[in-house]
Amino acid sequence: MSFEFELTATEGAARAGVLSTPHGQVKTPTFMPVGTQGSVKCLSPGQVRRSGAGIVLANAYHLMIRPGAEVVAGCGGIQDWCGWRGPMLTDSGGYQLFSLAELARVSDEGVEFRSHIDGAPIFMSPEDAIGVQKLIGADIIMPLDDCVGFPIERRRAEKSVARTLLWARRSKAAHAGGSQALFAIVQGGTYHDLRRESAEGLVELDLAGYAVGGVSVGEGTSLIREIVEATVPYLPPQRPRYLMGVGPPEDLLFAVAAGIDMFDCVMPTRNGRNGWAFTADGIVKVKNSLHARECVPLEEGCDCYTCVNFTRSYLRHLFNAGEMLGMTLVSLHNLRFFARLMEGARDAITRGAFGAYSRAALGRLGRLTD
Repeated sequence: MSFEFELTATEGAARAGVLSTPHGQVKTPTFMPVGTQGSVKCLSPGQVRRSGAGIVLANAYHLMIRPGAEVVAGCGGIQDWCGWRGPMLTDSGGYQLFSLAELARVSDEGVEFRSHIDGAPIFMSPEDAIGVQKLIGADIIMPLDDCVGFPIERRRAEKSVARTLLWARRSKAAHAGGSQALFAIVQGGTYHDLRRESAEGLVELDLAGYAVGGVSVGEGTSLIREIVEATVPYLPPQRPRYLMGVGPPEDLLFAVAAGIDMFDCVMPTRNGRNGWAFTADGIVKVKNSLHARECVPLEEGCDCYTCVNFTRSYLRHLFNAGEMLGMTLVSLHNLRFFARLMEGARDAITRGAFGAYSRAALGRLGRLTD
């Protein structure tokens, strides 16, 4: 099966659709759990699948460093190697230009890294990033992009837009009609005109999908939402749209309403490992003493394995006793919460009721449960 995207319903700018990949279909809007190293932390592939996730993200930069793309390829590609038998997306490592900036030097030729593992020098060109991801074998691959932080001077944002377009052109040439779906990544900082310029230049390349990148780099919720609204109108409606690295449920609902189809973030699993559970009524801080005698699930009505089988009291005990099972169970619940949020959004869009669904969800999410 080749890569295809079909819209099945719309309500305003909100969309429901289906991504078809060589490893299966994914209903959109969808949230992708992050498995940076080829593993969603604390969870097995089977647990991730049972949470309702349809696609998982891994990071090509990290897998190139350890164990090496050739190792992954030698074991049959990323799905066979890590045991996740469904669709996968790999990010190129462009975000590491931001997050590991002290270890990297950027030029139009590419990025010179020092490995965050042992300090060894590494050079990655746009062509290298595509070659690594071809070896890894994910269904969807991302080009190397020049990701900048916040705040950023306009001149540097202009350079990021130009370099990202240059690298996208070179990535397309290196991809050369490969079987994997190559997306593009829109940059431009918080400058609306640069976002439009970046989007329009990338759309001319006629790639399989388009991502809004360079967000969640310190700019805050209101500016993220402005960036989404400034960018989405210039992305082709017949291609999937991916908002990178954004996770708060309120922001996901806003972005779905604006026309975004795909999301990823470490938030559900990172928060889960720290004992913070997402629920329809806000965050539950599992380690708080008030839950010591609460013989109720994390969230009434949740169908996840954690809520069906365990109480807040037991989960609090696991964290206080230093038992790793607590991290697993809360992470599993959080992934199921995010999957249910997207399932509800898809159903509501199909019924023409997304506006009401979003308002009701947001009205409850504003409450914080200690």
